[in-house]
Amino acid sequence: MDPVRPGSPYQPVIEALGNYPQKKFYNVSKLGGAKYDTLPYSIRVLFESSIRNCDGFLVKETDAMNILDWKTKQNNVEVPFCPARVVLQDFTGIPAMVDFAAMREAVRNAGGDPMKVNPACPTDLTVDHSLQIDFSKCAIQNAPNPGGGDSQKPMAKLSPLKAQPRKLPCRGQTGCKGPCSAGDSSRNSGQFSAQIENTPILCPFHLQPVPEPETVLKNQEMEFGRNRERLQFFKWSSKVFKNISIIPPETGMAHQVNLEYVSRVVFEVKDFLYPDSVVGTDSHTTMVNGLGILGWGVGGIETEAVMLGMPVTLTLPEVVGCELTGTASPLATSIDIVLSITKHLRQADVAGKFVEFFGSGVSQLSVADRTTIANMCPEYGAILSFFPVDNVTLKHLKHTGFDKAKLEVMEAYLKAVKLFRNDESSSREPEYSQVVQISLSSIIPYVSGPKRSQDRVAVNNMKSDFQACLNEKSGVKGFQIAVEKQNDIVPVQYEGNEYKLSHGCIVIAAVISCTNNCNPSVMLAAGLLAKKAVEAGLVVKPYIRTSLSPGSGMVTHYLSSSGVLPYLSKLGFEVVGYGCSTCVGNTAPLPEAIRNAIKQGDIIACGVLSGTKNFEGRICDCVRANYLASPPLVVAYAIAGTVRIDFETEPLGTGFNGKSIYLRDIWPTRRELHTVEEECVISSMFKELKEKMEKGNKRWNLLEAPESTLFPWDLKSTYIRCPSFFDKLAKEPVSPQLIENAHVLLYLGDSVTTDHISPAGSIARSSAAAKYLTNKGLTPREFNSYGARRGNDAVMTRGTFANIKLLNKFIGKPAPKTIHFPSGQTLDVFEAAELYQKEGIPVIILAGRKYGLGSSRDWAAKGPFLLGVKAVLAESYEKVHKSQLIGIGIAPLQFLPGENPSILGLTGREQFSILFPPELSPGMTLDIKTSTGKVFSVIALFENDMEITLYKYGGSLNFVARRFL
Repeated sequence: MDPVRPGSPYQPVIEALGNYPQKKFYNVSKLGGAKYDTLPYSIRVLFESSIRNCDGFLVKETDAMNILDWKTKQNNVEVPFCPARVVLQDFTGIPAMVDFAAMREAVRNAGGDPMKVNPACPTDLTVDHSLQIDFSKCAIQNAPNPGGGDSQKPMAKLSPLKAQPRKLPCRGQTGCKGPCSAGDSSRNSGQFSAQIENTPILCPFHLQPVPEPETVLKNQEMEFGRNRERLQFFKWSSKVFKNISIIPPETGMAHQVNLEYVSRVVFEVKDFLYPDSVVGTDSHTTMVNGLGILGWGVGGIETEAVMLGMPVTLTLPEVVGCELTGTASPLATSIDIVLSITKHLRQADVAGKFVEFFGSGVSQLSVADRTTIANMCPEYGAILSFFPVDNVTLKHLKHTGFDKAKLEVMEAYLKAVKLFRNDESSSREPEYSQVVQISLSSIIPYVSGPKRSQDRVAVNNMKSDFQACLNEKSGVKGFQIAVEKQNDIVPVQYEGNEYKLSHGCIVIAAVISCTNNCNPSVMLAAGLLAKKAVEAGLVVKPYIRTSLSPGSGMVTHYLSSSGVLPYLSKLGFEVVGYGCSTCVGNTAPLPEAIRNAIKQGDIIACGVLSGTKNFEGRICDCVRANYLASPPLVVAYAIAGTVRIDFETEPLGTGFNGKSIYLRDIWPTRRELHTVEEECVISSMFKELKEKMEKGNKRWNLLEAPESTLFPWDLKSTYIRCPSFFDKLAKEPVSPQLIENAHVLLYLGDSVTTDHISPAGSIARSSAAAKYLTNKGLTPREFNSYGARRGNDAVMTRGTFANIKLLNKFIGKPAPKTIHFPSGQTLDVFEAAELYQKEGIPVIILAGRKYGLGSSRDWAAKGPFLLGVKAVLAESYEKVHKSQLIGIGIAPLQFLPGENPSILGLTGREQFSILFPPELSPGMTLDIKTSTGKVFSVIALFENDMEITLYKYGGSLNFVARRFL
């Protein structure tokens, strides 16, 4: 995409950059004057984008002026935003690329040139979400069960130790300062000095990794085996589409790769400079705001439109200034800071707003701390949380190997357009919609759970809080366990020993990606704590499903070079691979004996993980309590084996010589952390990671793929299918049609998340998707996950509303079921929808407040569309999901204020007729008539003319496809 739009009215403000006359940029600060100086930094980025992309059609001069007048126009106008790039992960990236392939076919069939169908916006797709933990520390499964469900076969135990330290090959580098032997590392001294078998380690002089751990290699082998077909499709995409980069499996997660590798901070195209900005299909895209890059997560449908050169449209947001002051407690990690800020910002009601950080406390946070905080913004509802570039940012970029000359140009440019924040400057702070003040000094360690990420529990209150959860009625926190059963103990035999399970016992402990792995301090804290624990003689019970899933190879590098990885492995936290695993429900099944004991004793077993998601039933169906915690606390709770512990007064366990070991005895100090971080998080590690990413891996490089312009669809494929979104591709839009005598497919309550709607995790053996795959000749072992099969619309449609925790009021209990009213049958949601479609009966969905919370948004719209859903009628929506419904062609309707189905006397068993006028207008009301004769009005949630246009064309995909006809 040309950085200077032809015919732009703002070309006169293009200037040369100071001491770099060959570099050009839009000097937007001259356009705005005093108004520009008071804009929040994040709004300045929006303003620059509108100036640079102004073409009079997609972006108009009035749009730029509205942004400049942000102080008076916030929340009152819609503005377009053209991001500099797009990031995709494979869960949502594969349907995007399948849609591109289908669009090529549709354009060819309509007489257009399919070669023109390419991303117009630079796009990076990371294959990272298909990793499943088939092999972990306590077992290599003799018969892996990638389809999910109970594993029926015994597990072969991995050898935990190797008697002698293994030698590290020097690889022939010059200037070697000593022998490459693990035994020579001073950090490996102590009670546990032998290198643990199958854990990666680096030569302390060359940082050259030895072969990957056995668990990683076996999980990689399984991933390439089960996903070969879709990986071939990705490789075909990398060959035939221009302007897209495919980053192969086992490199890292999308948000980590975005942060560590593809982020530019400042773009330079043909010597033209402009701010880096990004939208992505991963909800963790917001992490890059900690690096001073404006970015947020959107759905796959919107992303595809951006890839084709369309802007993202958003209401000009309020910007909440978050002033950080003071210094955090030594025991408070970044996760504690994140959860504390989450609580404050939830209370401040920042949903749908930008958050921007300022104040003296900001400079005390490293970039890793900032990205951790920025990453959590979807959990408190903000669009993004922005940290402007400052000296801390520049030091970080220098530390990670950024070219010195580029850094100098970057700093000069950002200062020229007033996008550089400086505490020492006398310039005034920007003006904000509101200011939230947070003292870091008040933050103490917290965990979050047991069912929702917003329910924080102080670590020193954990024991009493869990006891209260046992007593409370079933709900957002309670489990309603009878008093006489709260101290029940269930003995269980495992690996020849007897263990006792009770309420609060830990059975899953996962140090995973998402929030933590971008932050060296919290990961190193976990490693140092593990080291001290092992040296003190503490162990983790073998039935606890422990795992370590780093965000990228860089994390493994600094854990290895710091010498702590062997100690994590000794406690069971072996590296299982690089990708989303436990957090998206891809953990291996618990040992059968443990599962049976939990179910038979009705035990409230617990999972503890260092992620951002802990919706009930997401991690494992038999683990009813899940807590989010910092990595060192995950390790600490795994050692304790229970959440019913007071760390201040009760020991974690018994060490050597029968000595009681308390958490305070093994918790690393800040000085220890800073020392190790300085030594281990060095630019050479980032350099090695980048080289690995650029070279790819052997399996990917040898993978064969077609090179034809059009993808050769295999009709027998269960992974890749040509979807039906373009079946009605036409040059001109049609008027909205009457929705007549529609039945209600589902009658849902409040806070229905996109996890309830969109398929994710393993494919249950009794599901509609499983029946489809079985009919295709697959066995349960071959089902794979929904994420891996997102390129098959038949599987994904059957997995829509298949979540076990879906509560349909027609059914009265959690189950992925509904009633087909013409026959009266209770069926799977897909089966009922299929019958309605065969009968030619449209369907709608009734819902309560906050419909569509959460991530995984693209199939949360695509799935209902393919089920035949014509409209959703809810009390309120999550904004992005509402936009996704419009983007696929589903009408989002909202009850009038103060009304809902109960107040209107609706049962959901009626039939509904919705009349659309020939011409729609933003925010207009529509009349709905039921089969009982009741008539009521609703609001059509089209916020602007662009959304109405997209709806008329049948969604954004069809709208942009017409540009090629």
